[in-house]
Amino acid sequence: MLSQRYIFLTTFATCFTLIIVTTSLQSPMNALVTIILLVAANIFMTFAWYGHLKLQEMGKIANTPLFLVILGSWFIAFFEYSLQIPANRIGYIGNGGTFSLVQLKIIQEVITLLVFSVFSFTVFKTQIQWNHLAAFFCLVLAVYFVFMK
Repeated sequence: MLSQRYIFLTTFATCFTLIIVTTSLQSPMNALVTIILLVAANIFMTFAWYGHLKLQEMGKIANTPLFLVILGSWFIAFFEYSLQIPANRIGYIGNGGTFSLVQLKIIQEVITLLVFSVFSFTVFKTQIQWNHLAAFFCLVLAVYFVFMK
């Protein structure tokens, strides 16, 4: 029950965060492209960092040397970087984007937590605790405060 509530609350909080971000900006389309790229990059990142743990748990790479697992993760991370770097370039205010460096980082952290939460719940069947909700709420507050005028 808590897991279903957590998914609902994190989805709601993410939508709320996106509303805060896009309505407070002069170029919502630029912001949306940045956020979509960040989400896609984080999906690759999460699989690069944690996917090998599930493969090992399933016995698929139990005897694979660590350096090969690292190389496989780097291969996946290449695609993460291929999306993350353009997202930061497009979104950064110094390049004509709409976000300050701090805003980009806070948005990135919220997206990272959301993607990781969905991944851990669906792939590892992790049980979500109340303190996970509290931590996510704090990140949403961080987004609110960083975008305050």
